[in-house]
Amino acid sequence: MKAFTQFEGTTIPLMNDNIDTDQILPKNYLKRVEKTGFGEFLFDDWRYLAKRKPNPEFILNFPQYKEASILITGDNFGSGSSREHAAWALLDYGFSVVIAGSFGDIFYMNATKNGLLPIVLPLSVRQQLAALSPDTAIYVDLPLQQVIIDGEIYPFEIDPAWKHKLVNGLDEIGITLQEADKISAYEQTIPDYRLPM
Repeated sequence: MKAFTQFEGTTIPLMNDNIDTDQILPKNYLKRVEKTGFGEFLFDDWRYLAKRKPNPEFILNFPQYKEASILITGDNFGSGSSREHAAWALLDYGFSVVIAGSFGDIFYMNATKNGLLPIVLPLSVRQQLAALSPDTAIYVDLPLQQVIIDGEIYPFEIDPAWKHKLVNGLDEIGITLQEADKISAYEQTIPDYRLPM
């Protein structure tokens, strides 16, 4: 997993509350086995009309937001089922940060273990972010736990264990590989029970 320390990007507001994982990525796209290629199906039911014609009224289809990499949204984002695919779709589309009022617990875990930073900020700050022009960049500093907008600093909380993993780019495999020497040493102590030829 790529380390996440500082990030600068533009925002896109989708201020609905209770956006669940089936709205983020509908269940009919869960058959893929790789983590990539889900971005084109992100918010699929809202993003497309019949025959996959782009919905001109859905904000992800607005040309001025095509480069947005920080999603600003409502409360209880990512509620619903435990599908990890929702985090994969957001990342594959190009989002690196989601700023919400709260998150579904399982989505929050899935996001952090895949390198997508979920940030909780109060409604007043999210409304300020939602009102930014599409070309205005904001700065996120994970080590300092700050979102910075035009010199204004907004602190956020994150569990120290998740912060450590994100800052150091450690997923489960990376954490296991930190113990590679101990694992190898242990494997040398395992008796060979194969029958002699």
